[in-house]
Amino acid sequence: MNRAPTRKGKMQERLQKIIGRAGIASRRHAEQLILSGQVRVNGVVVRELGTKADPATDKIEAAGRTVGVGTAAQRNIYLALHKPPEVVSAMADPEGRKTLRNCLRGLPERVFPVGNLEYAASGLVFLTNDGDLAAEMLKNWAQIEQVYHVKVKGMLTLADLDRIGKEVGLRMKTVRQPDATRGRAANFWYEVRMRDSKKDELRRLLMKEMHPVEKLMRIGLGSLTVEGLPRGRYRLLKEKEVEELRRSTKPGNKGDLRFDEDKRVVAQRPKRTQWTQKMERPRTHTQHETERSQRSGMPSKPEWPRRSHVPQKNDRPDRSQKPQGRGRDRKSPGGRPVPPRS
Repeated sequence: MNRAPTRKGKMQERLQKIIGRAGIASRRHAEQLILSGQVRVNGVVVRELGTKADPATDKIEAAGRTVGVGTAAQRNIYLALHKPPEVVSAMADPEGRKTLRNCLRGLPERVFPVGNLEYAASGLVFLTNDGDLAAEMLKNWAQIEQVYHVKVKGMLTLADLDRIGKEVGLRMKTVRQPDATRGRAANFWYEVRMRDSKKDELRRLLMKEMHPVEKLMRIGLGSLTVEGLPRGRYRLLKEKEVEELRRSTKPGNKGDLRFDEDKRVVAQRPKRTQWTQKMERPRTHTQHETERSQRSGMPSKPEWPRRSHVPQKNDRPDRSQKPQGRGRDRKSPGGRPVPPRS
């Protein structure tokens, strides 16, 4: 088997990694290109996986495109796309259906999606030509938190949400319904948070509970959110957003995340200190009265005179005195004196 004549350099890497970082194809697709003989290094066809080369000194050709010597350095692109429903989450489809390429018109660089989103589902899709970040995300995909909006047939109670969440291993809660202003909705939306692909288990369980899933929308992926992004459009991510995404894909990042209902931003929950724990404790009615009295300078409660003796249960009545209400002292209901008894 012929090996490619490569010059010894300090930055030799595997060919599939170089091709993936250049944005020509993903690493898995790059391996297929190598096995099919579509990769050349310095004019020699390479068919063996694991072959290394230096893009700074070697000329690498893959699928008719050149990488390495004589090519300009390609910038890394990071995109957030709001995928419409009934669109394949890929750049090509053998069945001729719509793909993400139809939503990326006007983008000269070649990017590829990281992860997969169902054909009938809509929501956030992350695309890039950075092979290193894509490989790291796919490797730690089970550690990345995903937020979905799920529309089911009918309505689930709070007890059903807790029971289903514990059985499948995710968190569910009710969200504000889009058509709540027009009257009571027949089918309700719920927010689902999961860290790995448990959509199939959730779908089977809801079907068993006679509440099948009707619509599915991904609104959050790691530190990214689809808020403010119209359907079918994309936007370039800033460096700060990319760094937050890198931190959220690390294996050790298992912090609890919260979802802001107003801003729709996934953020890290701050650590609870002694001061925050003291502020989170509910205050009693007595504490409220004491604070109000200190501010106004008035006593919190009126001071009533105390009894010298509080009657007890076992106290015996004093029979030394005559009972009251007899004779002329006793009056009838009408107010007239009652004659004494004979």
